[in-house]
Amino acid sequence: MRSSLFPIGCLFPCLVLGSVHAAEAPAAATAETVSSTAPAGLDVLKAYAGRWKAEIHYLDTPYSKQGDTSYELRNDCWRSADYYACDQFVGGESKALLVFTWDANRGYLSYPITQESGTTLHAGHLIISGALWTFPWQLTKAGKTTYFHVLNTWSGPDHIEFRQEYSTDGRHWTPMAEGQETRLAD
Repeated sequence: MRSSLFPIGCLFPCLVLGSVHAAEAPAAATAETVSSTAPAGLDVLKAYAGRWKAEIHYLDTPYSKQGDTSYELRNDCWRSADYYACDQFVGGESKALLVFTWDANRGYLSYPITQESGTTLHAGHLIISGALWTFPWQLTKAGKTTYFHVLNTWSGPDHIEFRQEYSTDGRHWTPMAEGQETRLAD
């Protein structure tokens, strides 16, 4: 779970954040894992592991160009102590390394690293509320803030419906893209 504004779930094109695959192929998430109202720390992120078929419909907005695209997304993921990392591949090419942290006080934070990231990394948030996983962020340019989010709705362990939207006030949202990701058999 950008595409390329970053968050996972529509990870790459929305990389704005949907999916991830473990080098050791961890067990697939169950429907209970993605619909639980109480996230289980970093282990809940295993739901993104695997190969996914992504289909996206972009709308014509100041932040997106109208068009349709589809691609295969593969997320090679692993956990090490208090970190969960995923190397995200699009069309067989590594596009981003996503590193997640979690604690009860700060919630989930994600750090997308790309070749273009340079030396500055900024934490993104992930808010999990049952089957809805939200990646919010904002950009400020010339004193004007624009808000963005990717909404991933899990309809089961192998299917995500997503929307990418923007807002000038943080309350009224304009769609930029919508689509779905379906897990592929290994």
